[in-house]
Amino acid sequence: MTSIVTGTATVCVFDPALLRHRLEDDCDWWSLPSAELAAVNAGHVAFFNVGGDGAYDIALYAELAEPQVVVHLTVASGRVFIGAGEDVTGGGLEPDTAYGGLFVDVPAGTYRLQARRDEARVSLAFVPDTRGSNAFDDLVRI
Repeated sequence: MTSIVTGTATVCVFDPALLRHRLEDDCDWWSLPSAELAAVNAGHVAFFNVGGDGAYDIALYAELAEPQVVVHLTVASGRVFIGAGEDVTGGGLEPDTAYGGLFVDVPAGTYRLQARRDEARVSLAFVPDTRGSNAFDDLVRI
């Protein structure tokens, strides 16, 4: 388990290789709901609005019995970053763990990223799946 601190009330999960095309975009490119939704639906990133700024404990599991939401996610490089929304690729910067967050190695492929928030604890599970995209009509909240 690790802790992250967000000032954007958002936890993000993504393979940095799939967002490298956003490197020269504004650092808050994803703050536009249409851009956030497009990236999530493409399976490039999962943005979880957690309802408030502050510290959150991140716990990883093999599978969650009762996820609040499932986001299909593509992992091309085998390395995923989990951190605060403000650490997403953009503004000339890629994620690192200097200010929190963590990298997780998972086999390249597509996943059902299960998520659940209980107060300040965010539980996540990467479950292999054949689907790598989503069809959300609205932003993802947990």
